[in-house]
Amino acid sequence: MGSDSEDRGHAHRSGVKGASEIVDVEDAHLPGERRTRSLARRGLWGILAFWLAVMGVLYVAMDHFLKPRGASVTAEGALVIPRHRDGHFRVAGTVNGQPVMFMVDTGASLVSVTDALASKAGLSGGERTQFRTANGTREGRVVAADSVTVRSLAVSGLRVGTGYTGDDEEDALLGQNFLQHFDVEIGRDRMVLRPRG
Repeated sequence: MGSDSEDRGHAHRSGVKGASEIVDVEDAHLPGERRTRSLARRGLWGILAFWLAVMGVLYVAMDHFLKPRGASVTAEGALVIPRHRDGHFRVAGTVNGQPVMFMVDTGASLVSVTDALASKAGLSGGERTQFRTANGTREGRVVAADSVTVRSLAVSGLRVGTGYTGDDEEDALLGQNFLQHFDVEIGRDRMVLRPRG
């Protein structure tokens, strides 16, 4: 009788012990799962940080790539415009005192500006006309400007076309009616505008 009771007690204790072992085994897995989740989260943050760094480097590289290199003026007063990486010659200037970024276009008859810049520069009125461009025809006006400058070079009283569609409102074309006042030399990687003596 006593041994039967002892066996039951032993079995009861074993059962309890077995159950607690099962609970302990399950508990042992929880910290591991948490650790795995934590590592996964850290991995995701690491991947995100990596791609943000890559995007930052690409942004800086593209900004450097797209920014025109500066023009320089020689001791003789010639303007040297380096060729931009996109193959065009770009140079900062002004139209009636308003800052613009000119793209030199030897095939354009006139200096041309956007409507937004024309408004800022006080270029109003003028005769309505249609301009033929490489991208088709566009409507605009031809207006007299007080001054067009590119660094040290300036021409007064030029006719300026409006309605140019650049990427930015400060974009403009530097056409032949400005260029014809200078001796123009075009090389592989630079353009030189020399004042006529």
